[in-house]
Formats: sequence, structure tokens, C-alpha cells
Amino acid sequence: MKKYFLNLLPINLQQKIKSSIGLQEIILNTAWLFGDKILRMGVGVIVGIWVARYLGPDMFGLLNYATAFVALFGVLATFGLNSIVVRDLVKDKDNTNVTLGTAFVLQLCGGLLGYTLIALAIYFARPDDGQAGIVVMILGFSLVFRCIDTVRYWFESQVQSKYIVWIENGIFLFMALTQGVLVLVQAPFLAFVWVNFANVLLVSAGLIFVYTWRVGMMTSWVIDFQYAKALLKECWPLLLSGIAIMIYMRIDQIMLGQMLGNDAVGIYSVAIRMSEVWYFIPVAIVASVFPSIVNAKEKSKTLYKDRLQKLYDLMVLMGLSVAIPMTFISDYLIFLLFGEEYSAAGIVLAIHIWAGIFVSLSVVNTKWLILDGFQKNIFYMALLGAVVNIVANWMLIPIFGIKGAALGTVISQFVSLFSVVFYRGTKVSALRMGKSFILNKTFYRILKV
Repeated sequence: MKKYFLNLLPINLQQKIKSSIGLQEIILNTAWLFGDKILRMGVGVIVGIWVARYLGPDMFGLLNYATAFVALFGVLATFGLNSIVVRDLVKDKDNTNVTLGTAFVLQLCGGLLGYTLIALAIYFARPDDGQAGIVVMILGFSLVFRCIDTVRYWFESQVQSKYIVWIENGIFLFMALTQGVLVLVQAPFLAFVWVNFANVLLVSAGLIFVYTWRVGMMTSWVIDFQYAKALLKECWPLLLSGIAIMIYMRIDQIMLGQMLGNDAVGIYSVAIRMSEVWYFIPVAIVASVFPSIVNAKEKSKTLYKDRLQKLYDLMVLMGLSVAIPMTFISDYLIFLLFGEEYSAAGIVLAIHIWAGIFVSLSVVNTKWLILDGFQKNIFYMALLGAVVNIVANWMLIPIFGIKGAALGTVISQFVSLFSVVFYRGTKVSALRMGKSFILNKTFYRILKV
């Protein structure tokens, strides 16, 4: 199979790949990441289309509104502890039970706090909409089970994430099949809400099972209040960053629901699902390629800059190759897949798809910021993006409707990404990204193997 795909490439590129073990590893790792994501994406899109057509814009919009509403508070359920706990598990193996036990209790408290805030927020956001309140409260209770994610951190620290992938993919496929059955039997709307909640519950149960099977009982975990204080002191910047990013990513659906109603959210959600369906590609490519860029930094400043520039170039070309054709076929594609009820999503997709270029670039840029020691700028950029998105939605939705929310997303993604020009030491990143839009030179750098 690998030989077959190699034969499809230009001769000079084939020779380069065959002569480089590192490049072969990058391609193989990317292929594995693609395989997992393509499976989930393919099944998810098919089932999502089926469910959207069955529920209609109003009920599908309410489901997505509630999901976005819960996600705004979801960061509290993890306290931004992920990377810190994984780091401590790797560095201090003797205190594994203390690390896991303390993180578990903190995230349980965070989940309960998040659920309490959700109850208060939905009461003030939709005081006269009992159905929205019920849906949000059902889905919101899933935050309490996020404490089980501490199991995930242990497997990540041991580089044994394959067990987590098996559990999550198995449950994902089962729940996708369940939603298909619900459509066939014409189940009521709340059945789909409970299925979404059950997905979280089953994943949590699966994580407990695989931990007990591979490691031991969770009852051996220990709480250390001094360590808890240290974790809280260290995690708050990551918590704030997570809150800013979540507002940045979800506020458009919340504001549409508040300003235009569930129908608008349903139509908009269809468009952004199609627009974002390919976002796993830049993530997978960067995850596979970036170790070679880190190694290049140790060897040569010139080689480091060259590889980084090529990665920016690739992101722009990839984004354009998706955005340009999608702009012209979006109306037809939405009508074909979702039907006439969602026809207004075509123009939204044609606008929102351009955000993908900036999303792809930001995947690389975030890695670069971390590698070169500018982590705090990630928070500033996310916060700016959230503010711009809120202001843009507030100004544009009353004028352009759901199209205004899509415009707001594109504008906020652009402003957030290129705000690096305002921070000391990061202007060079804006220059690299800008160079990638000079397409004739970009093609030359990419093809120069």
C-alpha cells in the first residue's frame, strides 16, 4: 500500500522520501492519524446529516445551542490540568496515586461548579424556555463525569493512548448506530439528547474499565491538599486560556440562539460542521511534522526557519484548495446533503470556509509560540479573538443574520492570528504567514524538495 501511494508522487519526491527515514516516519504517523479521524469524520458526517434532516432546523438548532452552552463551562470541569498532570505523572512516577487522586478531586469539584453555573446561566439566558433549560441541564450534567479524564492522563503519560482510542472509537460507532436507529423508529427529540449524554457516561465507564484492567483499582488514589494548592496555582493561566478559547469557538452559536432563535442555530450549525470537517488534516500534519522542526532548531537556524516557512506555506495552499472550490459548490452541496430546509446554510458555508485558512495557520503558529517561549501570547490572542467575535456578532448579526455570524468568525480568526504583530518577539511570525500568501513563491518553496 505504501509503495502504491509512493508511485503516485513525482519521481524527485519519491526519491526524497525513500532516502529519508524521518520523512517516512512522518508520512506513516500522519497516515495513522488520518485513518482514525477519517473513520470518525465519515461516520459522524453521515449520521449528522441524517439526524439534522430528521430533527429539522429548530430542534437540531436547540441541540447545538445546548451543546455550545455547556461547552462554555466545560473548561471548568478540567481546570486546565491536562498537560500539568501528564507532566507530573512522567516526572514523578513514585507519586502516581497522589497525582491522580488529587487531580480527580479537583476536576470533580470543577465539574460540580461548572454544572451549578450552567443552571444559573440558562435560567437568566432563557427564563421562559423550559425545553432549552431541560436540554442544557441534561447535557450539562456530563461535566461531573469529566473527572474520569484523569485516567486518560495516565495513559497519555505512559504513551499508551491506543487503549483510549479503542474505547472511544468503539463507543462512538455504537452511539452513531444508536442515533441511526432513533431516526428509523422516529424517536422523540429528547431521545437524541439522552444519547449525547449517554456517550459521555459510556466513555467514562470505559476509561474506568480499561484502567482497572491494565493498572489496578482507582481506590488506591490519594488526595494531597498541599499538592492540590500547587496545582491550582500553576493551572490558572491555562484555565483562563481555555475559557477564552471556548468563548472564541462557541459564542457565535450562543448569540445566534439568543438573537435569532433555534432555527438560525440549526442552519448555522449545519454550515460550520461542513466547514470544519477537514480541520483534523492540518492538526495531523503539524503533529507529525513538528518534531522534525524541533530537531532542525537544534541543528541549524536556517534549516529551522526554512522548514517552518514550508509548513506555513503548506497550510495556506491547503486552506485555499478547500476554500476556493467550496465557495462555488456550497449551495449545491448543502441542498444535496441536507435538503431544502437548510438551503440558507449554503451562503454561510461559502463565507465560513475561509476561516479554515487562518485556523490551519494558527495550528502551526501555536506550536511555534510554545517552542519559542511565547506561551502567554496564546492567551492574549484567544482573548482578543473572543472579544472581536462577540463585537462582530453583535454588530453583524442584526444586519446580515446568520451570514453575519460567519463573517464575524472569519474576521475574529484573522485578527487573532495576525495580532502577533503587536507582541514583542513575535512579529517575525506575521511576516512568515504573510509570505505564504505570495503564491508563486509559496509554490516554489513547497516544490523545492
